[in-house]
Amino acid sequence: MHSNLKPLGELINLTDEKNKDDSISNLLGINISKNFMPSVANVSGTDLSKYKVIRKNIFACNIMHVGRDERLPIALYKNTEPAIVSPAYKTFEVSDLNEVLPEFLMIFFQRKEFDRLTWYFCDSSIRGGLEWERLCEIQLPIPSLEEQKKYVKIYNSLIRNQKCYEESLGSLRFICDSFIENQILNNTKKRLGKYIQQTEARNTDSSNRNVLGISVKKTFIPSRANRDDLNVSNYKLLKKNQFGYVSVTSRNGDKISIALLNGPDGVISSTYIAFEVIDEAELLPEYLYLWFSRKEFDRYARYHSWGSARETFDWEDMCNVELPIPNINEQKAIVAIHHVLEERKHINEKLKAIIQPLCPILIKGASQNLEKG
Repeated sequence: MHSNLKPLGELINLTDEKNKDDSISNLLGINISKNFMPSVANVSGTDLSKYKVIRKNIFACNIMHVGRDERLPIALYKNTEPAIVSPAYKTFEVSDLNEVLPEFLMIFFQRKEFDRLTWYFCDSSIRGGLEWERLCEIQLPIPSLEEQKKYVKIYNSLIRNQKCYEESLGSLRFICDSFIENQILNNTKKRLGKYIQQTEARNTDSSNRNVLGISVKKTFIPSRANRDDLNVSNYKLLKKNQFGYVSVTSRNGDKISIALLNGPDGVISSTYIAFEVIDEAELLPEYLYLWFSRKEFDRYARYHSWGSARETFDWEDMCNVELPIPNINEQKAIVAIHHVLEERKHINEKLKAIIQPLCPILIKGASQNLEKG
């Protein structure tokens, strides 16, 4: 096996093309997820002619902060239109495409083991820089070109699948947002207080110990409180299709923490407000949740919060909310689309969670095949 390992330095060449004529303005950075992204730097008045040009199949990496971030920000540029990156970045390309594919090399770079190794090789500076020579010493298995193509095909198929789901999320979200906007423009708004009521059922026998908190992402989350000795007898009971919300809005990044319970019954703090829809034949809880999920509602709740040290959006404020309420069939239709959106978001997150852990498996497969050879 060891005869099939090659140091990275033998497989790549540094590139140093500069944006001399200042013709390229698409400035990119690299995030810790190993993707290119639009640079957040203010380049007003900056001389971009000194910046490095990257073209298709060129890598760029930032070797200066590896010790601080415990990973190497590195990415492969795949677009046909050239872009520019900071002159502080190292840019390189594969020296022989008949020996190693850039996409296969990127799979190797995606592994957590690679990040740990680059972190281990860092110097002792405050930022923990990585010397280029040390990076070039890292060895990797190089199977045949056909084997590399096989692994790249598996990886790319997962990426395409995940991107397909991600693109569909935008379309479905646009449908939901457009429906609500259309209702606002064309329907009469109604006062919410007519359709909802508070619930005050308590966990008096302490039988339910499913203690829930509410995040600013508008979901219920397991409480971080130590529940072993927690007295939950005064906590509010919450059942499916009931809402809970935190009235304090001054500490939540301009968002209101509100959620609809879809899972098992739980209990929430007595300081939270719990409520339900009075008649689901008139107003679906899921439709109401769609209204609460909008950024506009966050702004509304924050603007209508009152207080000094702590600003709150109280029950009376909630009842004064006005919103369009379409007929029940229209509500069911948009809720069904929203359910598809949420399901696809879940699948998209699962796909993203699969992709990076797959990289070490592919590299391990390459190494094992080399051993057998």
